[in-house]
Amino acid sequence: MTLRTSSPASSAQRVKGAGRRVRRGRRSRYRLAPFIFTVATAVLFGLFFLWPGVLGLSYSLTDFRGWGDSEFVGLSNYGDLFGDSEFYQSLGRTLLYALFAVPVGYCLALAMAVALTAQRARGKTAARIIFFVPWLVSPIVAGVIWRWMFGESFGFVNYIIRLLGGDAVPWATNADLSLFVAVLASAWGGAAFNMLLFIAAISNVPKSYYEAAELDGANGWQRFWYITLPGIAPTSVLVILLSSLTAMKEFAMIQALNGGGPGTQNRLIVQYIYETGFERSLIGYASAASMILLVILMIIAIIQLRISKRKNAW
Repeated sequence: MTLRTSSPASSAQRVKGAGRRVRRGRRSRYRLAPFIFTVATAVLFGLFFLWPGVLGLSYSLTDFRGWGDSEFVGLSNYGDLFGDSEFYQSLGRTLLYALFAVPVGYCLALAMAVALTAQRARGKTAARIIFFVPWLVSPIVAGVIWRWMFGESFGFVNYIIRLLGGDAVPWATNADLSLFVAVLASAWGGAAFNMLLFIAAISNVPKSYYEAAELDGANGWQRFWYITLPGIAPTSVLVILLSSLTAMKEFAMIQALNGGGPGTQNRLIVQYIYETGFERSLIGYASAASMILLVILMIIAIIQLRISKRKNAW
């Protein structure tokens, strides 16, 4: 009986061949995984964003009321909408709300981030948890909480004012004061997420800049104005953009806080769309308002992105 022994050269070839097969298998998996994730993302985007948008656009060209057959009416819904005073009132109130809510939320989030990234700050972990809790609260719950706090006859704020000898403030019956409370509630609820973005951006600013500025005699405000703010400019643009889009689409918190009141004086554009579509059963008309809101949001995003590109070019 003869024994066959493999030569070192043949063994090395088999090892190399096995290594090539393993590498090819790994490369195929690495190529397949991105493809699967890309296809899944595209399917979800088309199912939950693209298709509803196309459906809304098609509804806006009809007199669909939520049931029965619909008739094609072309651009008549848009024509009626541009002559609707309630639509302009809701849109104007929404722009006013965003004009105040975005800066207040931006300043609050930035102040929290600066305080938590200060070298001499104590209790940072506990403070981050406390500051982040409002973001975990549902907008509806947040609206109810602020409604209880600023109630005219039962609110905690008016209770404190009465204890101090003052008169109750008409938080709910005065349109401007009611909008003021909504701005505070919005800033309180959204500041936590923006705070995390600012903390990450401030942490990426080189420490050597602050050390050099401190050696040159710059105080804390000068270091913040000339180093921190320019260093977090891209994040600032992102925060302003996201906050603007969120404010323009606000619904749940306002609905729970004041229901668009007093009356309809603080009814925002999404509330107008909701009431028109679901309470008055004018789905086609409400879809036309939604398309106009979509265009406005796209314009806001494009303007802010162009401003960001110009600042980066400078």
